[in-house]
Amino acid sequence: MKSKISKKTYMAIYRLLDKVSPIDKDCGTLCDAACCNCGGDSEDSDGLDFDLGIYLLPGEEKNFTMKEDWLKWNVEYAEDYDFPDSWFGKIYFVRCKTPPFCTREIRPLQCRFFPLAPHISNDGVLHLIISPVDLPYICPLIKEHIKLEDEFIKANFTVWKRLIKDPLIYDLVKMDSSSRHLISLTYII
Repeated sequence: MKSKISKKTYMAIYRLLDKVSPIDKDCGTLCDAACCNCGGDSEDSDGLDFDLGIYLLPGEEKNFTMKEDWLKWNVEYAEDYDFPDSWFGKIYFVRCKTPPFCTREIRPLQCRFFPLAPHISNDGVLHLIISPVDLPYICPLIKEHIKLEDEFIKANFTVWKRLIKDPLIYDLVKMDSSSRHLISLTYII
């Protein structure tokens, strides 16, 4: 599966998102990094529950060596999972082995975006929403409706406008968007 997004572009996106945070401090301090700490025994890398990690976006793996000592890697095939029909071949699933400690400047995009998610409306307009995904933990940002930093929202919107220019990522966002119940969405932009 070949992404149209270069490593250079991904690195620029990482740098942009390094400058922002959902709130004016590390949001992991609110919940003891629940999103990093949930499931599995962090001391036993072979016992990690791969249901509680994240998939990298197509081409995002270029930013990693796959030898990072804080990530557990799993290579899977898009055809075996619920991904868009345009996706085929290898996809990369990662799980933090050292929660809540990671190399923040190279943490995956899905970690940087949360709790925001992209949504393409029926009329083709990109929106950012609060992620409606059922989580195995409680995120105070979502549960307590904590106001997100404007700069965080703007940076995420800028990034998603660029990312969905890649047909593979557009197809994923469109597929995810079409499967959501519109009544329950909290639109940010």
